[in-house]
Amino acid sequence: GLAAPSFAGVLQWVLDLRREIDLRALMLRRLTITGSTLRASPHERKSAIARELAGGHTGNGDLYTWAQVGGVKFAVGFLIDPLTVTMMLVVSGVGTLIHVYAIGYMHEDVRFKHDLKRYRRFFVFMNLFIAMMMILVSGDSYLMLFVGWEGVGLCSYLLIGFYYDQEFPPYAGRKAFLVNRVGDFAFLVGLFALVSQYGTLEYRKVIDAVLADPGKATSPYL
Repeated sequence: GLAAPSFAGVLQWVLDLRREIDLRALMLRRLTITGSTLRASPHERKSAIARELAGGHTGNGDLYTWAQVGGVKFAVGFLIDPLTVTMMLVVSGVGTLIHVYAIGYMHEDVRFKHDLKRYRRFFVFMNLFIAMMMILVSGDSYLMLFVGWEGVGLCSYLLIGFYYDQEFPPYAGRKAFLVNRVGDFAFLVGLFALVSQYGTLEYRKVIDAVLADPGKATSPYL
C-alpha cells in the first residue's frame, strides 16, 4: 500500500512552501507603490515592498485590462496595504491548518480505498479555494471582489459535493449552489449601481467620489 506522509514531513513541506510566498508574485511585472513603479531586482523589490507596507503605504497596480466600455475600464488589479496583508495572512494561516488536518482526514481514501485520484482531486479543489480567497481579499476593485466571490462559491460547491457517489453530498452541494446564486443577483445589482453612479468599480475611486458627494450614494441610479 501507499505509505502515509509523516507529520514532520508535511510540516516541513508547508514551511518550505511559505518561504516561497512573495508579494511580488501578486503584482507580477508592474507594481505601483506611492506613485512610482518598481523596476529592480527581485530581492530589492521584495525589500522595498516590505518597507512600504510597514510604513503604512500601499501597493496598487493593474496587470491587464479585461475590457473598456465607453469610459469605464474593467481591469485585473491588486491593492496591497496593511489590511490586505493581514487578511492574506489570515487566509493562508487558517488554510495551512486546514491542509494539515485534511492530509490526515483524506488519507483513509488512500490507505484503505487505494483511491489516490480522489485524494489529489480534493487538494486541487482546496488550493483553488485558497487562491480564490486570496483574490477576494487582495483585488483593487469590486469586480475583482466578484471574481473571488464566484471562485469561492464554485469551490464550495465542489467541496461540499465532493463525495458525489454518496446520496447526501450532491444534494447539499446543489443547495449551496442555488443559495449562492441569490447572493450573486444582489451582488450584480450593486455592481451595476456603482457603474451607473460613479463610472468605475475601483475601490479608491468609488470611496473618493462618495466622500466628495455623500448625497449621490443614496440617489436613484436607474
